[in-house]
Amino acid sequence: MKILVMKFRNIGDVLLTTPLLKNLQYHYPEATIDFALNKGTEEMLTGHPSVRKIHIYDRKIKKLPFFKRLKAEYDFANSIRKEKYDIVINTTEGDRGLQIAIFSGAKKIISIPAEKNMVLNRFITDELLLVSMRHNIDDNLDVLRVLDKQTVERKVEIFWDMEINKNVQNLMAEYGLKKGAFIHLHPVSRWLFKCADDKTVAKIIDFCQEEMQFPVVITAAPIKEEREKVKRIISYCRTKPLDFTGKLTLKETAALNKQSRLYIGVDTAIMHISAANDVPTLAFFGPSASYKWGPWDNSVMQNAYTRTNGNQCMGKHRVLQKNWECVPCISAGCDNCGISDCLMEMDMDEIKMNITQMLEEE
Repeated sequence: MKILVMKFRNIGDVLLTTPLLKNLQYHYPEATIDFALNKGTEEMLTGHPSVRKIHIYDRKIKKLPFFKRLKAEYDFANSIRKEKYDIVINTTEGDRGLQIAIFSGAKKIISIPAEKNMVLNRFITDELLLVSMRHNIDDNLDVLRVLDKQTVERKVEIFWDMEINKNVQNLMAEYGLKKGAFIHLHPVSRWLFKCADDKTVAKIIDFCQEEMQFPVVITAAPIKEEREKVKRIISYCRTKPLDFTGKLTLKETAALNKQSRLYIGVDTAIMHISAANDVPTLAFFGPSASYKWGPWDNSVMQNAYTRTNGNQCMGKHRVLQKNWECVPCISAGCDNCGISDCLMEMDMDEIKMNITQMLEEE
């Protein structure tokens, strides 16, 4: 049997499909499992023991002239069709994934319904349900319901090789970092409306380094917006954190995070990586829903983020979020202005208390 799973979304979304892959491997031990995803997200699955092959879709195809784009889209879909999959599982909202699933020729198509072209839904043999107040991991695991299989685990996993470990160990030695003796801070999301106030983040760094006596290591992507934001944050600091912005690959960031005592950051892919590493994770949430995207504790089987908003815990992980009526708004900042007031007005005393408690618990 050949199975294809598709997730045409972002880095964190792909990582959160790994519990589904483990369950499919358990129930179909003789099956070949492949994956289709967007370029730039593949590091979440490279080295995964359940995945044989990864089909990578380059979103730059959309910018090609019409006929070149048509050919590129066909070539990608045809590379999947040639594999002759028995089951194609589309875990992404939107039309593209379902179109590819239909073109694949698979007899069994498990999919979220298309949003625009409703005619496509006629080809779905088993429909996935989008349920409110349900974590994204459980959304993905809804596949097991239509396959009449039980969920055996909900563990999120990421894999890297010894070379990555060696690179990170050398970096830690260079800067005098020891395992379990530093805090990993990732203060930036590609969507800046998910970010906390720069001065608040600077105070967090100073608190960790001055009062808690833990060095802080900052990571961020090597893009202009994130570099500038980290630079502003550091300019407000009294102390000097280690700034690794743009110096690490995703896998190296994951390996470094694994060595840390605590992760502090916003709702982004690195937060999910930290939780997958079983590193205590303190996440700041604003316009996004923690019940859907909160850091998942691998030691439990049920989603513990049961409230719409406010501070919540799941095992060793914590989410700090305002309990305002407008939260979560699922918007790009207040009135889509790019800035979220709920993240600009975070309580520093509350943050300090949670950091202190989480460090003591460890």
